[in-house]
Amino acid sequence: MVDTPPTASSGALRRQLFAQTWPMAIGVLSLLGFQLVDSAFVARLGTEPLAAQSFTFPLTFLMIGVQVGLGIAMAATISRAMGAGDDDRAKRLASLVLIGGSAIMAALAVGLWLFQAPLFRMLGADGEMLGRIRAYWAPQLAANWLGGVVYFGYTLFRAHNNTRLPGTLMVLTSLCNLVLDPLLIFGVGGWGGFGLPGAAIATILAFAVALVLLVWRVSRQDWLSGHDLIGEAKISTPSFLSIAGPAMLSQLMPPLSAMVATGLIARLGDSAVAAWGLASRLETVSLMVVLALTMSLPPWLGHCYGAGNWPRIRALMRVATQAVVVWQLLLGITMCLLAPWIAQALTGNPEVRQGLAWLIRFMLPSYALLGLCMLVVSAGNALGWPLRALMISFARLFVCYLPCIALGVRADSMVTVGIGAAIGNLLAGALACVVFYRSLQGVPATGSTDADRIRAES
Repeated sequence: MVDTPPTASSGALRRQLFAQTWPMAIGVLSLLGFQLVDSAFVARLGTEPLAAQSFTFPLTFLMIGVQVGLGIAMAATISRAMGAGDDDRAKRLASLVLIGGSAIMAALAVGLWLFQAPLFRMLGADGEMLGRIRAYWAPQLAANWLGGVVYFGYTLFRAHNNTRLPGTLMVLTSLCNLVLDPLLIFGVGGWGGFGLPGAAIATILAFAVALVLLVWRVSRQDWLSGHDLIGEAKISTPSFLSIAGPAMLSQLMPPLSAMVATGLIARLGDSAVAAWGLASRLETVSLMVVLALTMSLPPWLGHCYGAGNWPRIRALMRVATQAVVVWQLLLGITMCLLAPWIAQALTGNPEVRQGLAWLIRFMLPSYALLGLCMLVVSAGNALGWPLRALMISFARLFVCYLPCIALGVRADSMVTVGIGAAIGNLLAGALACVVFYRSLQGVPATGSTDADRIRAES
């Protein structure tokens, strides 16, 4: 049974949006927090292991981008089918995307292993650094694949407006990783641990626990169907790809951008790469509310889109954008003021600590507009505007963000890198808002029950 979509009352929307989002926010915080904890533990091994881990972040984000793009299409297609009252089709779609998504992630992992040397050389790694990365990359790829499979399970629950279970399992995964990290990295008693690869092995075990529990819970729900999957695939693949293709490209742009940014930062040395890697992990943690909204909001928007209820869509987006701006500004200003102490808690290397502190000061407040951009991209995919979402993602990274980063690197200072990244985020957020709200001007101002007509117009 699907929860009733929220009403158009602003107060009711805020309460229901909070009720749906807070479990995901806590889950995202814990899940991303354990990645930050990974880096904090690895930092104790020294600057070189931390730099080796940081070089893998862009390719890890590449895999995450694929899984998130597939998840966006999964949530959109299932929620639209449910919003139109076709529950049988929603079950078939869920089965197809779970199987297909897992296979795609496995193929991507194999490809990234086979071509790791040229990829990491392109990012600026060479010599001994490549050897450090190779030892870590195999278990990290396995962890990335397992994390993708678990994410698809979370998406299935979110499509049914159940955010509590994914949020709870994210917290459990984080706790498992937190316990296992020091044991597998540093060892216990007379055993010295695995070092850097231990961080990835801990992640594998944590995701395995979540997967077992997900399989158990899904087996108790009537959300999947094995009936006529081939026929459904023939019918639904074109429409699924019309969402998944642009969505994946949108989600792949950040890791591709991260690869370019890491290559630029590498010109400033290993300490700069290490500081940038920690800042990247801190960025994802600080955007926990935005990431939670990009998970909890699209299924609602999909239900409203399937029913042709555009007034409710407008109200939902208005409440969500207000929440993003207020939260990110408060968090960003607070972390800006606490930057030296946060950097000191994450790394003991003075040079890395100083670079990280400057990045925090300039980048964290700018995430208010970066968050708006991410929200608009997610909503655009749910509302049948995947190409517009793709355009926004491209402009954000390759027109606004990377050129500003390049100017910062050219000035040969982490201070100017932080300033450049902040300016890029501000420009991207402003652009996204203009494009999205102009798009809303082309849809009906009042509700409609003729969902097919709405789809055609959008």
